[in-house]
Amino acid sequence: MSGPQCCSNPPHLNPTAGAGHVEKLAGLDSYVAGSPDSNLTVLLISDVFGYEAPNLRAIADKAAAAGYYVVVPDFLHGDPYNPENADRPIPVWLKDHGTDKGSEAAKSIIEALKSKGVSAIGAAGFCWGAKLVVELAKSRLIQVAVLLHPSFVSVDDIKGVDIPTAVLGAEIDKMSPPELVKQFEQVLTSKPGVDCFVKIFPKVSHGWSVRYSKEDAEAVKAAEEAHLDLVNWFDKHLK
Repeated sequence: MSGPQCCSNPPHLNPTAGAGHVEKLAGLDSYVAGSPDSNLTVLLISDVFGYEAPNLRAIADKAAAAGYYVVVPDFLHGDPYNPENADRPIPVWLKDHGTDKGSEAAKSIIEALKSKGVSAIGAAGFCWGAKLVVELAKSRLIQVAVLLHPSFVSVDDIKGVDIPTAVLGAEIDKMSPPELVKQFEQVLTSKPGVDCFVKIFPKVSHGWSVRYSKEDAEAVKAAEEAHLDLVNWFDKHLK
């Protein structure tokens, strides 16, 4: 079950944030950035706060600047988690937004992208979104995966992954503690021919890569390091 760390430091959502724009893709509003002529696509899958989070869109813009066509779909259908709604705590909200539903929607997005001529797709998921990325990886619908402070991901899930996978974890994390992340690493490194990159960031908490305060220099530094690792992983395996 999702814990308090999944809901801490909620972002101030902004539908106009970012250098890109919003368009429909497979029936979902999606923030897109970068050249649509690029045949290399990066799919970013949000945490429970959804695709209007400014920090998330900033990551999309960074990946776009690296040469990718970046898509951030609204897998929450205009209903991001609202911590101020006491009538709908996270366990109740999750009943309407199970990762199984999100996985099906993600498959439709990928089909739409392929119909546009995209030749290779990498996906990065944050917290809630990391589980969706794992499901796509298990189905081999993507070529490269990045999991950032994953929630709901199990060792058995990772056993089903055989594509290049990076896992970026936090030292202070109850949802995906370092011990679990190290188990993921053991599974991935045991797979012949499967490249992996596993890193545990010191002194940061679950959600650090996307729910950081721009006024906190140390938080920004740690987040930007994770963003660089994300882009570098795609550069290594998508280009």
